[in-house]
Amino acid sequence: MLEEQRHQALKAFQEFLTTPLEARLERYQHNSPESAALALFSDVAAVPAYRAFLTERGINPLSIQTFQDFQKLPLVTKENYLLRHSLADLCRNGQLEMCDMIAVSSGSTGKPTFWPRFWADELQIVTRFEQIFHDSFYADTRRTLATICFTLGTWVGGMYTTNCCRYLASKGYPITVITPGNNKEEIFRVVQELGTAFDQVVMLGYPPFLKDVIDSGITRGIEWERYQIKLVMAGEVFSEEWRSLVGERVGAKNHCYDSASLYGTADAGVLGNETPLSICIRRFLAENPDAARALFNESRLPTLVQYDPLNRFFEVQDNTLLFSGDNGIPLIRYHIADTGGVNSLRGDAQVPGGLGIRPSGDVTASGRKRYPFTAFCLRFWALQFHRFLLRCKYLPRECHSGFRAANDQRMGNG
Repeated sequence: MLEEQRHQALKAFQEFLTTPLEARLERYQHNSPESAALALFSDVAAVPAYRAFLTERGINPLSIQTFQDFQKLPLVTKENYLLRHSLADLCRNGQLEMCDMIAVSSGSTGKPTFWPRFWADELQIVTRFEQIFHDSFYADTRRTLATICFTLGTWVGGMYTTNCCRYLASKGYPITVITPGNNKEEIFRVVQELGTAFDQVVMLGYPPFLKDVIDSGITRGIEWERYQIKLVMAGEVFSEEWRSLVGERVGAKNHCYDSASLYGTADAGVLGNETPLSICIRRFLAENPDAARALFNESRLPTLVQYDPLNRFFEVQDNTLLFSGDNGIPLIRYHIADTGGVNSLRGDAQVPGGLGIRPSGDVTASGRKRYPFTAFCLRFWALQFHRFLLRCKYLPRECHSGFRAANDQRMGNG
């Protein structure tokens, strides 16, 4: 028996169950992300593969004492690290058996890769799901049917998402999970036969597939608006026109609240998530391409997602994203080959490009007090919003009204 594993699982689950979302999202106020990244390095330096990686480059782990030292560490890639070592050596203590599950990446950039993880690793990630279900969908007060439409099996998305939704149910959210996977006929049956027993149905899946399901359902005469459909998506960037189109087909009442995208990879789980605020800003940028170009130096609009810098620490080098994070295979300064960047809004700072978005006390990111960091990249971009509440007079009207409605609902005014 692996006694250490049992204690790790118990500690992680107990912390998850007893720590309110607000407290988890405010940890950054009391802990330095840079210090957390440096502490992670000190821990990961003992991993057999990473110890060999450093030795080959003449780096003594004890010489890395400051964040400036950390920033000089060589980048880790799939080619120079992951493919050169056994799965066991990539894990802590060289013990693959300390991970209770192995998933497979999509192989979109080559041969699919195996990614082991432990149950406690998922509990780090479930906060991204909790933020969407709590802040956007109000699933803490609404009976919710979470319908997993990602491919199941060895692929990372389906099982990971299923587990995270079940963890939310174990925390007390009135969420029931069902897993039709990418079987359209089963999805239709699930929604039609079970949907009316719940206050809302959340469909989680790959954006093009969800659109196909929705369009095919309309052809069959399914009245999606009967089921208060919400969407959680991952795996592909989509436009705001696409969000509006799909949202209208399911009867969405507010596009900033009725869907959200996750930025996830097999390497790291979920790195970030959209929030009503980030969606509002993205919709503003979609309507103002010159502003988007000034901000991103790119005509194509990226996804904007919030992230927790204590959980996944982002850096930018040559317009590409690096991250450091704990997992079954812990990674330091890992180059994920996604073009993007990180911006920060602090105090009276404005978004680059003169967009006129300023912190303000009368609008929250989601109708509830919320959360600082966002990532943007082309695939994704990360904007860091310190807990200031942001407001832009140019945001789409639907978003302002959504903020007010959410605030009114929480204050008992509507």
